[in-house]
Formats: sequence, C-alpha cells, structure tokens
Amino acid sequence: MHSKPWLIGALALWALTIMAAGYLFVKGCTVQEGQDARTVVVLTTAEREQILVEMRQLLKSVQGVLQGVSSQDLGRAGQAAREAGMKMAADVNPMLLAKLPLPFKAMGLSVHRDFDGLADGIQAGERGEQVLKRLSDVTSRCAACHDLYRFSR
Repeated sequence: MHSKPWLIGALALWALTIMAAGYLFVKGCTVQEGQDARTVVVLTTAEREQILVEMRQLLKSVQGVLQGVSSQDLGRAGQAAREAGMKMAADVNPMLLAKLPLPFKAMGLSVHRDFDGLADGIQAGERGEQVLKRLSDVTSRCAACHDLYRFSR
C-alpha cells in the first residue's frame, strides 16, 4: 500500500480548519478588552443592529409578560413569553454567531429556553407570583450580560 502525501496533507488541513473553527466558535473572533471592564464585541453596523433588534424584542416580551400578569391576562403573558423563546433564536446568521464569545451565546440561548419554560409554566397554570419569579430569573441574566459585554462598530 502506497502512502499518498496529498491525502495526509489534506487531512491535516481539514483537522486544522476544524480546530480553528472550534476555537473561533468558543472564543469569538472580534473580542477586545474594554476600558470599562466589559468585553467589547466588534461587529459590523448591520450585525450590531441585528443584536440590538433582538434585545429590544426580548424587552418587549418582558413588558408583555408584566402587562399580562398585572392585568390578570395570563394568556397574553404566555404569548409574550413564547415570542422570545427558542423560535426567536432559530434564524441567527452563522457568521454573526462565529463572532460572539461562547459565554454570550450560552447566556442568550438560556434566556430563550427560559422564555419557553416561562410560557410552558403559564400554560400549565402557574400563578402570577411564580411567573414573576421566573421572569426575574431571566432578567437577572439580561442584566449580567449587559454588565459583561458591549458592542462596538
């Protein structure tokens, strides 16, 4: 059996590519240290706007849940929570994901999962106090994320 040097080279290049992609997925490729102790994630204007649009939608969902609970309309609260669930995260641009650090991605996904859990809890009949406790847990991660990261162009 003859060895094929090009095959070994191709496999080595493939392995390096996979390792580099994995590293970038975990680390993010546009991360810098900020002057205010937050990590700066450098994005294009369009990427930054995409993230900010998603954050505004999350805030609107929080407001919808609070409004639903305060008016005793838990159906409305559940719908608002569901709008911020995993379905919202399904169409994120893969190139944008590659730029974001893994802890940011993990926090974001956990927020979306917990909004789905909140909607499920509301649908199962959880009371207002339970809904508010869940929402408080979600928004604590929002606040932590804003303490850790900022976006720059």
